[in-house]
Amino acid sequence: MPDESPVRTILRMRAREGCADAFEAAWRTAADEISRTPGSLRQELIRDAEDPRTFLIISDWRDQRALDAFGPSAAREQLTAALRDLRESGEKNTYEVLQTVVGQGPRIRVMVTVTVPPGEEAAYERAYLKVAERMRGTPGHVREELLREPGTGTYHILAEWLDETSFNAWTDDQAHLDQTAPLIQYICDNFQRATYHIVARPEESPQPAGVVVTPAAKPAVAPKPAAQPKPAERPRPNSAPVVERSAVDSYGTDVLVVGAGPAGLTAAIELARRGVSCRLVEKRPDAAGTADKAIGVQCRTMEIWETIGVAREAMDAGIWLHGQTVFVNGRQTHQVDWDLPDLPYAHVGLPQYETEAILTKCLAGHGVRVERGVELESFAQDADGVTAQLRHADGRAETVRTQYLVGCDGAHSTVRQALGLTFEGGMGMFPQLFMLGDVDLDWSMPEGHLLRFIQVEDDEMKGMLVCVPLKGRNRYRVATLAPPRLQAEIGSGAIPPGFSAEYDPPSLPDIQAVLDQLAPEGTTASNLRWASIFRIKHGIVDRYRDGRVFVAGDAAHLHPPAGGQGMNTGIHDAWNLGWKLALAVRGDAAPALLDSYEAERRPAGKAIVDRAVKIAFTDEMDMDDEREQFLLEMQMTLSYAGSPLVGADGDNFDGGPQPGDRAPDVRDLRRFGVGHAVRLFELTRGTGHTLLAYADGTTPAEEYAGFEKLAEKVRGFVDVYVVASHDAGPPAGLEVPVLRDPSGAFRAAYGLRGTGAYLIRPDGHVGFRTAPVSAAALDAHLAGIFALGGTA
Repeated sequence: MPDESPVRTILRMRAREGCADAFEAAWRTAADEISRTPGSLRQELIRDAEDPRTFLIISDWRDQRALDAFGPSAAREQLTAALRDLRESGEKNTYEVLQTVVGQGPRIRVMVTVTVPPGEEAAYERAYLKVAERMRGTPGHVREELLREPGTGTYHILAEWLDETSFNAWTDDQAHLDQTAPLIQYICDNFQRATYHIVARPEESPQPAGVVVTPAAKPAVAPKPAAQPKPAERPRPNSAPVVERSAVDSYGTDVLVVGAGPAGLTAAIELARRGVSCRLVEKRPDAAGTADKAIGVQCRTMEIWETIGVAREAMDAGIWLHGQTVFVNGRQTHQVDWDLPDLPYAHVGLPQYETEAILTKCLAGHGVRVERGVELESFAQDADGVTAQLRHADGRAETVRTQYLVGCDGAHSTVRQALGLTFEGGMGMFPQLFMLGDVDLDWSMPEGHLLRFIQVEDDEMKGMLVCVPLKGRNRYRVATLAPPRLQAEIGSGAIPPGFSAEYDPPSLPDIQAVLDQLAPEGTTASNLRWASIFRIKHGIVDRYRDGRVFVAGDAAHLHPPAGGQGMNTGIHDAWNLGWKLALAVRGDAAPALLDSYEAERRPAGKAIVDRAVKIAFTDEMDMDDEREQFLLEMQMTLSYAGSPLVGADGDNFDGGPQPGDRAPDVRDLRRFGVGHAVRLFELTRGTGHTLLAYADGTTPAEEYAGFEKLAEKVRGFVDVYVVASHDAGPPAGLEVPVLRDPSGAFRAAYGLRGTGAYLIRPDGHVGFRTAPVSAAALDAHLAGIFALGGTA
């Protein structure tokens, strides 16, 4: 028997330039006819709040049979014909209508999309019903429906709110988390949200039995919003139109970096290491001196610091974190050992103020000092550079002309706001209120372990406590949801992201109350050194680059305080961008090189944001392979596969790192004249690209000649080395440095069967691999990186 459940079709269409009004008028005419079609329940047109050319056409039907009958009808042909020449794209989906929450007066639509893991569909639907019941009576909340894509685990919550003001007030009120708590674990991954203005809604047809909807005596049409440009065209107060400039521009500095946190310091170090003139300005007059931010330094970050020469300082200043222990409702559920002998470094516990001090000293060693008490007020960019207006602590104004500007200015980023960047995906508009403190804990817990305590009742997280060891006996950073007392004192209004100095900090009794609830019995806290209320909106901006201006770190992505993901990811942003900017400043970059920063770092950033949010609200062990999970957390397995800046040619490989993967180290290479084993990373840790050409006993003489020719062609851009097996016979006088692979460790790590080559980027990722070696393919790849003229 055919399914008689109500169904909904949603057509997403984008009108052609200048045709939005005609599109709306054509729909009104066609919708009036469609509304009289048997089985039609409602026709609705809504418009994207940020892109007035994008519309959703929503049609409710009595059942699938009614929709199928409409397919070949004259009414459908009328709609298709009316809109065909007015639209540039279209996408259609059909859903079963599962639930409808009754309300009054539609004004805007908010669509939330989430995909739940297989097998959890029923649990998600139960959680939704619980949330729907709690939402009744919420000021400004009109109604909402739960839709499911047939045969999938993808759901859509289609909510109506009285207006955007009501909706924004709700999202900014931390109290709403109690309403949505049952869905937290589901909306951490693959979460999207969009807001639409309802443009028109013809009179609704009578509803079938069993479907509850809001009755309407006549069409309910919200006032049409003023036309707004699409995001890419949104007016940006500090972006200037392109103007004509002289052929020779006068730059005060090549790159201006704003914000001297870990991301900004890393960006400046990477530029200074390559001889690029840069300035690093920071509006804070003094360096941080308390453990008020990130603590964990991940394995991959330690590798980066080894390259720039600060790994030893970090190890000396921090402590090793040996693992993680997780408790759920007082019962230990996991204990994971982080001391993996095959990794180059373990996880280091190092407060962010120590990190900043180490990087500041490193930067000074390259001749660049942080300019403190200097604030970026505004900037304008044109075809040739950026003009920035700075304000010094003494009130003095300064105008700086620079080729590029990098915004690493944190959660309150002036650069992000000036560019008009918006947060997309993740949980960007679902804020959490945390309490943090630096205390001594008297308890018997595994030394050097990060401790997580979670309380779950009726499938909802009722409490969460994270304790991270700091250097010192029994010293910990504790992070937890703010208690009711503090939430009541602060109220339901919006709290800006970051540390809230304007509110009284938590007291030792506040922290002790959480310990009494979640920590092992008898745990006591003492010696409160520092505490704060912490608020962060976790999400990621829609783009990382706007012309000659870039964002990195917290200016680009915001995280909950879980595992130091935000700080480490920001460092990796700057690590990725630095070498590319240096090439661009010198005029050595191919035209599309700088585009690869966003193409590589934004997908990586979004995955890490989603993961950090999920960690904050679960028991964290969501993988069967704990080692794989740890490598993911340490960002050791992060890959830029699919980036336009990586590639391959040939298939003569037995595994090995894929293009975009982190290039593994090899520790027992041999070089004539060196009395000890040589690490591969000693060859690749410079500031440029490294080409590793592998030769074995089958490599002919002409291949070695090809290596020499290639080395000559890319001299100054790429360092070329031959890695030879024990039976290889490189000719005497070869004008390319040769290292031996006596144990075959390089061959095994890089999956080579015979002659082949790997191009390792300055950030330690595989840029290109080829086996057998194709000089033409390698030339083509290098042409996408460097302005090499005839090389390609």
